[in-house]
Amino acid sequence: MGYLYIFACIFFTVYGQLAIKWRMNLKGELPAELSEKVIFMLKLFLDPWLLSGFAAAFIASLFWMAAMTKFELSFAYPFMSLSFVLVFFLSIFIFGESFTWGKVFGLLLIIAGIIVTVKL
Repeated sequence: MGYLYIFACIFFTVYGQLAIKWRMNLKGELPAELSEKVIFMLKLFLDPWLLSGFAAAFIASLFWMAAMTKFELSFAYPFMSLSFVLVFFLSIFIFGESFTWGKVFGLLLIIAGIIVTVKL
């Protein structure tokens, strides 16, 4: 059951990142003036999809707390790096973000680090 908590945390973390990026792409850049920034940010909090991204982050934290009852932090935390891998590939497919071999190499290093940390 503990692994389910970790993977649910990863799922909700990734969903939250993608939802926030999706909506921010539609909203445009942060204005330059402070008063416009405040209005811009307040309007963002009225966007239900953006709020779902924040809710997903909260739900992810609940699953993380549950995972902490099952595993040592030093064992469980490296799994959170899988969110980098998922966000990388999903951002390519969903948002058309750039694919580079340097990023792939970095992700392979992250995965290798997870394996070393969990197995040794």
